[in-house]
Amino acid sequence: MTIVHHTGLCPADFETSLRFYRDGIGLDVLVDTVLTTDVKPLLGVHTTTLRTVFLGEAHNRNSGILELIDLGSDEVTGGPPQSGLPSRGLFLISLQVDVEAVLARLDELGLGGVPRRMTKPNGDLLAASVVDPDGVTVELLHAGRPVLGG
Repeated sequence: MTIVHHTGLCPADFETSLRFYRDGIGLDVLVDTVLTTDVKPLLGVHTTTLRTVFLGEAHNRNSGILELIDLGSDEVTGGPPQSGLPSRGLFLISLQVDVEAVLARLDELGLGGVPRRMTKPNGDLLAASVVDPDGVTVELLHAGRPVLGG
């Protein structure tokens, strides 16, 4: 059996990304720690300390984890932010949430940009997408809906 354990992001502005995913999207902080370690053997970047925050659903540890990581290293490449449009590499993070509640929280925080909305023929909201502080598209699907199809 193969299971996706977590997805890691190295945000340009750690605290803004933490606000986006924790306060806006509504993910719980599962772990927030600073490690004294060199991850060069694993990730190819020399570090002395790094901060890692695992975000997910506290009551359902099998729901998936998003890791925000600050490698605290000058070796981390600082390419341009993503555009929120399809591109090579990490394209989107898809989350099942209360879409309208998340959109309202993000709007209140001034994060996420102008949401894109996909509606059914009858006008009901099917899904929405916003853009995280680093330009990664975050797809918002209604919680409780089948992941594929439906």
